[in-house]
Amino acid sequence: MGKHEHIKRTAKKNDTLNRADQPEQNRIKDLELENELLRIENEYLKKLDALVRQREQRERNKRK
Repeated sequence: MGKHEHIKRTAKKNDTLNRADQPEQNRIKDLELENELLRIENEYLKKLDALVRQREQRERNKRK
């Protein structure tokens, strides 16, 4: 199951809750989605940082 599928399933589950709780549940759903997107972005940035460090290391080794 992909990360986006999990988000969709969570959204469907939240849609079945009582209407009285809807504003709070929408807020929670929005925060969960934002949290998941931030995790994905963080993973991407870590991988990008690792690639940049590898490139810089190769360039330093070529100069020597």
